[in-house]
Amino acid sequence: MGNVIILGSQWGDEGKGKIVDLFAERFDIVARYQGGHNAGHTVFIGEKKFVLKLIPSGILRPGKQAVIGNGLVIDPAALLSEIETLESAGVAVAANLFISNRAHVLFPAHRMMEKMSEGREGRVSIGTTSRGIGPCYEDKIARRGIRIADLLDTEVFRAQYDSVMQEKVVIARALGIDSELDLNAIRAEYEAFAERIRPMVRDTAVLLNNAIRDGKTVMFEGAQGTMLDIDHGTYPFVTSSSASAGGACTGTGVAPTRISGVIGVSKAYITRVGGGPFPTEALDHSGELIRSRGKEFGAVTGRPRRCGWFDAPLLRYTATINGFDSIVVTKLDVLDEFEKIPVCVGYRIGGKEVCGMPPTVTEIAKIEPVYESVPGWNTSTFGIANYDDLPAKAKDYIAFLESRTGVEVGCISTGPERNQTIVRPGSRFEMLVG
Repeated sequence: MGNVIILGSQWGDEGKGKIVDLFAERFDIVARYQGGHNAGHTVFIGEKKFVLKLIPSGILRPGKQAVIGNGLVIDPAALLSEIETLESAGVAVAANLFISNRAHVLFPAHRMMEKMSEGREGRVSIGTTSRGIGPCYEDKIARRGIRIADLLDTEVFRAQYDSVMQEKVVIARALGIDSELDLNAIRAEYEAFAERIRPMVRDTAVLLNNAIRDGKTVMFEGAQGTMLDIDHGTYPFVTSSSASAGGACTGTGVAPTRISGVIGVSKAYITRVGGGPFPTEALDHSGELIRSRGKEFGAVTGRPRRCGWFDAPLLRYTATINGFDSIVVTKLDVLDEFEKIPVCVGYRIGGKEVCGMPPTVTEIAKIEPVYESVPGWNTSTFGIANYDDLPAKAKDYIAFLESRTGVEVGCISTGPERNQTIVRPGSRFEMLVG
């Protein structure tokens, strides 16, 4: 038991929200380290469904502290709306949520810039959520971003805001777009937002490091997935932040030497949303069946997800990038009706074997998956919470994934509820989460 990173090992939407929520009770703090309100983690508790976009899933556990780290970009309107929704459902948020004073602030102009970019003639559409996440990160890297600490200092904020927003207006006009944004009204609105979030703002790097020094444990929660990482994903069809394990350190200010382990979350198959190559995408009836059984529609956008078969070379790659100690396999029950389950065990391009993950999307798009079929189990695994109760062929499938990826499967999810989860006794996973 220590400080553990939990993140997506595919293209996101792997079911991290449930896993973080389930095991958050064993940690003192849950800290989110990257992304914005483009990422949605869905958690089911009884009849209640919670979709969390900015706030760490651990907030649903009474008494647990939740931290929004410096690596995020924050739309205050979206954050306050999320807080209100959770509190109206009986979740105590304000007393347990801490926001980094170094996180960057997202403005309506960022959404305007993203829509302009995505709609530009000749532009290859990335398939973003058009929530302004990318342009906000662009401002951060270009060193013209406005941070939460700036927002809380009215004099500093007004000077920075007026300078940055006038630049956005000039760019919009140069592209022939008349901005409909009332910049003065937005500035006043954000000054009001500042007062509402002020009690929750901290130097969260100090908060986290002091907590660790005092013997408290932290779960670091990633958004999206490794294949959407700005450096290691299918660039340019990626998000704008570091969605891999390294992002947990830069996104919270906690040193790598403080991390005890890394857990990846993977579906028993694979999905992605938006554009970009997808070697094992099932474009036939089986893909539709996976989407239907798995309810594969975006938590934030409602977009149907592209569905395909488990990709072992991809997971070997993300395991290398992140150093997975163990993986969680979610949605095993979605495969209950398949007679045979194809698993991609290798890549070829032009008939030649490919080792590793090609660096360009042009090459990845040419991948010819090498499949092996595993017998299905044709019986329900839904809700099973004990590994010994799984059908023998379902256990064989798990063992096959382990053998082809080289990573332990320490936890298996068989449904959306907290109790529909298997933790394998004696696993590295069990040791890490306590």
